Amino acid sequence: MTMKTLFLQAPSFDGFDGGAGSRYQARREIKSFWYPTWLAQPAALVEGSKLIDGPPSRISPAAVAAQAKDYDLAVLHTSTPSFASDVKMIEALKAVNPNLKAGLVGAKVAVDPNGSMEGSPLIDFVARNEFDFTIKEVADGRDLAKIDGLTWRNSEGVVVHNPERATLENMDALPFVSPVYHRDLVIEDYFIGYLKHPYLSIYTGRGCKSRCTFCLWPQTVGGHRYRTRSVGHVIDEIRWAKQTMPQIREFFFDDDTFTDDAPRAEAIARELGKLGVTWSCNAKANVPRETLKVMRDNGLRLLLVGYESGNQQILFNIKKGMRIEVAERFTKDCHELGIQIHGTFILGLPGETKETIQETIRFATRINPHTIQVSLAAPYPGTYLYNQAVENGWLDAANAELVDERGVQIAPLHYPHLSHDEIFHSVEDFYRRFYFRAPKIASIVGEMVRSPEMMKRRLREGVEFFRFLKERKAAA
Repeated sequence: MTMKTLFLQAPSFDGFDGGAGSRYQARREIKSFWYPTWLAQPAALVEGSKLIDGPPSRISPAAVAAQAKDYDLAVLHTSTPSFASDVKMIEALKAVNPNLKAGLVGAKVAVDPNGSMEGSPLIDFVARNEFDFTIKEVADGRDLAKIDGLTWRNSEGVVVHNPERATLENMDALPFVSPVYHRDLVIEDYFIGYLKHPYLSIYTGRGCKSRCTFCLWPQTVGGHRYRTRSVGHVIDEIRWAKQTMPQIREFFFDDDTFTDDAPRAEAIARELGKLGVTWSCNAKANVPRETLKVMRDNGLRLLLVGYESGNQQILFNIKKGMRIEVAERFTKDCHELGIQIHGTFILGLPGETKETIQETIRFATRINPHTIQVSLAAPYPGTYLYNQAVENGWLDAANAELVDERGVQIAPLHYPHLSHDEIFHSVEDFYRRFYFRAPKIASIVGEMVRSPEMMKRRLREGVEFFRFLKERKAAA
C-alpha cells in the first residue's frame, strides 16, 4: 500500500526562490518564484500525494508541521543554503508525528549523502542524483535495502549507501507535472519579472552537454547528456495545461539549454504555433538565425541567455564554450527578429579582475538585452568551481555559506588581486550603469506608457530593487 506522502519545499527566508526549479537559492533583486518542478515530478508518480511549496504560499513552519499527523512520509527538497532550516523542519514534523518517515532530495544530498545524513538522526534517508523513481519505490513501501539510489539509516542507526540508480533514458515514462501544479499550487503565486503573469514552467528534457564549471544541475543531478521527452509528449502537456488553466499567459521551458537540439526545438515550436501559445525558454547565445526565426514565428517571445562574462578568457576559464563575437551576432539577430532577451551575468568567476568587471559591464550595455540579472559566482559543492576554489584558496570558511541569514547572496570567492567586498559591490555598479542610461530609461518609460499593467509592474519592481540594494549594503 502506498504511503501517504507529503512533498515539501519548506518555508525559508522571505523571498526565497530556491524551489527545485531554481539554480540560485537566494533572494533575487526583484521577488520571484520558480515552480518546484523537481518535487512535482515524483509527486506525480506517487498516488494520493500532496505538494506544499512554502515560500510562495507564505505558509509558516508551524502550519506545515501541524499537517504532519496526516502523512506517513515526508520528502523535502533541500539545498546548500537552506539545509540547516530544512533539517529543523524535519525535526518539527517529527515532533508532531514521531512515526513519520522523512527524507531529503536535491543536489546538496546528491554530492554529500553521508554528510547530509549526519545533519540529524531524524533524517531517515536521502535520495541521490535523479530521484524520481527512487522516491516512488520508498512511497510504495519497498524494502529500503533494495532501492537503488538511496542512502538510508537502518534499525541500528547505521548509514547504508545502496548502489547507484541507472540514469533514466525514457523521459516519456515521467508523467506530466502540470496536473500537480493545478492540484496543489496557486499558479498566480509564481512570478518572474521578465515573464508574463501568470506563467507556467516545465522541463522537456534533462541534462546539458555544456561543461560550465559553476553550473550545479548538470554536474550533480541532470548529467551532461541531454535526454529529452518526445515532441508529442511535450505538446500533449502544453495542450492539457492550456485547456485546464486558461489564465496562463506564457509557458517557459526550463531545460538547461532547450536550444541545444535545434531540430527538436524547431519541431516543438511548430506544434506550439498551432496551439497559439506564447512561450519562452533557456538558450545558449549561439542559436542560428534560421532557428530563431522558426521559433519566433511560432510564439517564442523571450530567451533567457547566460552570457556570464564579456571577457573571452573568463569564458575559457569556466569552459563556457562560447565566443564573444558569436554571442554578439546572436543578440543582434534576436533584436532584429523582435525576440526579447533576459541576459544573466556572473561576477567573481576565475580570472576576474577590476578591469574584466568593467569589460563585462561595457559588453552588457553594448549588446543591450531587454533585462538583466547579475549574480555573484557561487561555488556550490559538487561543482568543478567548488573544487577549484578550495584547491586554490579562493574560498574561505567565513564566506562558504553563499547567502546571509536574510537570504542575500554574498561574494564567497576572493582572489589575491580582488577582494570579497570589491566583487560584492560591483553588482550594484553593474545594475546602475546598465539601467540608468538614457536609452534604457527611455525604453522602460515607453514600455510603461504603452501598458498600464507594465507600469504597475515596473513601479513595483523599482521599489523592490531599491529595497534590495539597501539590504545588500546592510549585508556588506
